[in-house]
Amino acid sequence: MIAAIVSFLVMLNPFALFLYLKPIMKDLSDADFRSVFLKASTISFCIYMVFLLFGDLVFQKVFRINFESFRIFGGIVLFSFSYMFIVQGKKAFIQIKGDLHDLASEIALPFMVGAGTISLTVLMSEQLQLWQGAVALALIMLLNYLTIMGLKQVRRAMRSQKFQTAFDKIMELLLRINGFFLGAIGVDMVVTGVSNLMLAAGQTQQ
Repeated sequence: MIAAIVSFLVMLNPFALFLYLKPIMKDLSDADFRSVFLKASTISFCIYMVFLLFGDLVFQKVFRINFESFRIFGGIVLFSFSYMFIVQGKKAFIQIKGDLHDLASEIALPFMVGAGTISLTVLMSEQLQLWQGAVALALIMLLNYLTIMGLKQVRRAMRSQKFQTAFDKIMELLLRINGFFLGAIGVDMVVTGVSNLMLAAGQTQQ
């Protein structure tokens, strides 16, 4: 479960999310931002729970997609995200626009819930028991929330503009470093998926 939590947090990438949310932090009061981000985290958790409960059923029973094929696709998606993080950094990000009532859903989709995190959620449903998956997702959302709020408070405590600029550059550096770990997870998923398919094919021939 710990490995699943770490992998998910790497994919969710609180450092990238912090950079995403910087424009909103400037426009909203602390109370409004906490409320919006808490709602976004709750929306994301509910979506993840749906895929934890029914993701495998939908992909294998409804669409009849081999789980290892989905693992390979998820790995390719993660690798593509890691490439954007490493090469483009925050230039790959999209500015969030909308009024206060729409912000929570706009943050949740696609910034917190995307193809990569959905892939990991479906994998989690295969690797963990239901209660373990639910606890892991709750911990992930909590850790992500606390990380973002903590980074916000640290940046706010820096009175000098030079220190804030340096802090933002450090966050972008961590974003790029995170991309290497994300890429490694994606490659591992592809290798595991291909290996399992070859193993299954060998057993079928025997």
